[in-house]
Amino acid sequence: MSDDAGETPEGQDQSAPKARGERIAKYLARAGIASRRDAEKLIAEGKVRHNGKTVETPATFIAPGDRVSVEGKPVQTAERTRLFRHHKPDGVVTTHKDPQGRPTVFERLPPALGRVVSVGRLDLTSEGLLLLTNDGELARRLELPSNGWLRRYRVRVFGAVDDKMLAQLARGITIEGEVYGQIEAGIDSRRGGNAWLTVSLKEGKNREIRRVLQHLGLHVSRLIRTAYGPFQLGTLPKGAVEEVHPKVMREQLGIGEVPAKRRRRESEEAIA
Repeated sequence: MSDDAGETPEGQDQSAPKARGERIAKYLARAGIASRRDAEKLIAEGKVRHNGKTVETPATFIAPGDRVSVEGKPVQTAERTRLFRHHKPDGVVTTHKDPQGRPTVFERLPPALGRVVSVGRLDLTSEGLLLLTNDGELARRLELPSNGWLRRYRVRVFGAVDDKMLAQLARGITIEGEVYGQIEAGIDSRRGGNAWLTVSLKEGKNREIRRVLQHLGLHVSRLIRTAYGPFQLGTLPKGAVEEVHPKVMREQLGIGEVPAKRRRRESEEAIA
């Protein structure tokens, strides 16, 4: 007879409380539906259902075996965390749906990739390395400036530029009340009125590089992200997607490692 009929499986402690599980926003993030913040928006809009009922609060907990759906589509149990490198071309926006009808990054990805979210964004005319993952929690973690990761770019500018001008960015700069942190910038080459720069920063605010260089009298005509922390664009062709090997994820992110406490417990059980 099933548990729904009111009987407790043999050997189960009837007094034991049911596992509370995890908060629904985190559950949806791990399943790759959206970041935790965006998952909370979906909940507020009444688009999330739990065991057939509309979820009314992010404080809802999901236990093993529970049924969750978003906009009528069942949410599958989160698979192993995966991370991908994508060479974003210019002319596409980093969003799942664009109200202006512009082409998006996600509609051009291979269907076999499944549901993924981006780690940060690149704007319409920017190109280069964009990290994608099926784990919204990982995306949120990698976006935080506190991880100390440099985002490195090659930038083509038009205008008079010299090293002394760029050196002031290392101290940070304030533009119209907006404070930008330390930026490292150097000249790689010049040709006529154009120059190629290498620019590195840790914050990555919206259109930060374009705004800062415009403040210095420079027009950005091309912007390519070449690295995000330890992950490099390398020779990845434009528009291509390549999965980061699980070994690299373990080394760089600690994902897939067995916690020390669990390792000790398993070791003790093996000895016993």
